[in-house]
Amino acid sequence: MVALAFLIPLGLVVQQLARERAIADAERQTAVVVAVLTVTTDPLAIERAIASTGGPAVTRVSVHNLTDDGIEIGTGHSAPGDLARAADQAAPVIAEVKDGLSYLEPVDVGSGRTAVVEVFIPESELSNGVAGAWWALGAVALGLVIASVWVADRLAAKITMSARQLAGAASALSEGYLDVRTIPQGPRELAEASFALNVMADRIMALLSNERELVADLSHRLRTPLTALRLDAETLDDSQDAERIRDAIAALEVEIDKLIRAMREPIDAHSPASDRSERGDGAAPTTGGEGCDVAEVVRDRMMFWSAVAGDQERDCKAVGVDDPAPVTVQKSELAAALDALIGNVIRYTPQGVPFEVTVTRRDDGYIVLRVEDGGPGIPDPERALQRGESDQGSTGLGLDIVRRVAVEGNGTVNIGTSATLGGASVVIVMADADPAPKEQPTTSRFGLVGRLSREPGESRSRWRRKSS
Repeated sequence: MVALAFLIPLGLVVQQLARERAIADAERQTAVVVAVLTVTTDPLAIERAIASTGGPAVTRVSVHNLTDDGIEIGTGHSAPGDLARAADQAAPVIAEVKDGLSYLEPVDVGSGRTAVVEVFIPESELSNGVAGAWWALGAVALGLVIASVWVADRLAAKITMSARQLAGAASALSEGYLDVRTIPQGPRELAEASFALNVMADRIMALLSNERELVADLSHRLRTPLTALRLDAETLDDSQDAERIRDAIAALEVEIDKLIRAMREPIDAHSPASDRSERGDGAAPTTGGEGCDVAEVVRDRMMFWSAVAGDQERDCKAVGVDDPAPVTVQKSELAAALDALIGNVIRYTPQGVPFEVTVTRRDDGYIVLRVEDGGPGIPDPERALQRGESDQGSTGLGLDIVRRVAVEGNGTVNIGTSATLGGASVVIVMADADPAPKEQPTTSRFGLVGRLSREPGESRSRWRRKSS
């Protein structure tokens, strides 16, 4: 823009100077002829004066109205009206003619007669050197633009390089690469931002390490009361309830040991921590595992919870647990999620309220685990799924565990109202680990009748227990 602002007016000035130069040459030639006319009107003397001007411009000079009989010298180009106007004004006139201009100079030759000296200026003389000047100015403008772009790029490289480095480090940190650091450089503001990013990354590593140590220490402290509880359980008789309590304590010890080992593992700062972010806590990601059978997990956990439900006079049942339903979620994780859902029913609904666990293997490649109850329901499902949010005075982590399991199983979780029991309905949708296409059943004339006459609960496994 600066080059255009200066070079375009400069080019126009060059064009104007060429025009003025051509007119000045015409004035000089006219002055020679006018000097002779002031002395004599002899045509021969005038022709010799014109010839003395020299050069190709000799043929472009003419004299009009030299004598009374209208003798003219040379070839004129101006119209009679322009000649009369110059004679009447008694001043030089520049008239536009074909292919150029005519410079008209009136001269009083006496006897009340005014001769007019004409010098024709062709268009080539008016633009002589202008094209070359424009090309030169264009080259200068191009050179200035290239030089300014190069200089600006070099000056901006320091800023853009620092900004790119800072943006790349921030992006890597957001993806979980906790060991990323930047070299503070560039302008002061970017250097300060890079330094702050490094401090933030160090702080995150320190906070995460402290949190893991705290969880590990807290889990280790639980071993002492758990050991005492196990010793007390050993003193119980060999009844079914005692065996159930011992199994629960053993399972709790296994979970605590796994939590301590996970928390004692060093933080891998060189790989993304997206799995930790999806889990919603600072714990290490769940590693390994070949998935589990949802139906098997439901049968196993219902063996435990049916006894608790019987003590509270609750009617509980499991539906659709006869057929396998494989998912990619670990058995311990799915069992923890199911325990959290059933535990919420036991804790937060009145005694005697029924609940039902249903497993459905759909044809679209998903497995649905549904837990429904006949209680008052969940008034704010969105808040219930938020970690640490609870209206019942609990830790607010139960449904967050369920959400993590659904994410781990490439699915989702929804909370609604049960159509059969009228209370809360929590649905976990997980991807089928073996979505093989099922064979289409062959039809027969007894197929529809057989399906309608089949007992509705034939394919269900139920646990019902009521205490008197």
